[in-house]
Amino acid sequence: MPRVGIALGSNLGDRLANIEAARGCLREIAMPGEPFLAASTYQTEPLHCPPGSPLFCNSVVEIGFDGDPFELLELTQSIESQLGRTMAPERNAPRIIDVDLLYFGDEIVDTEDLVLPHPRIGERRFVLEPLAEIRPDLILPGQKLRIAELLDRLPE
Repeated sequence: MPRVGIALGSNLGDRLANIEAARGCLREIAMPGEPFLAASTYQTEPLHCPPGSPLFCNSVVEIGFDGDPFELLELTQSIESQLGRTMAPERNAPRIIDVDLLYFGDEIVDTEDLVLPHPRIGERRFVLEPLAEIRPDLILPGQKLRIAELLDRLPE
């Protein structure tokens, strides 16, 4: 059964409640009996967002999932909709919730709809920091460095 990493982010409304609600939804789709790993929630500066965007709350969870990456993508998009996310016309606009697939076991996927592992994990402290909290020794498919090492290499 693959272990799946999922990033959570929110910078609109009650950000902590939004993250908790997304965690709750992910618990419902996680494989029963498998560990549900949840990192702390971090407050972070918006990255590549429109000027004046509010601060984010970010976290990462890792679950066991009995299905394929595209099925999980549909489920995470459904969670976003269920929690009130609407598609904004502007890229990286503020949002109630963001539920992004980071990795899906040792699978490498490169399609128009989904790229796994997420291509920008190594550039994003708001992903690496919580991920390093729960899986510091993880080496992603196609990588040579552990998550903790990728985090250490990021500039302050």
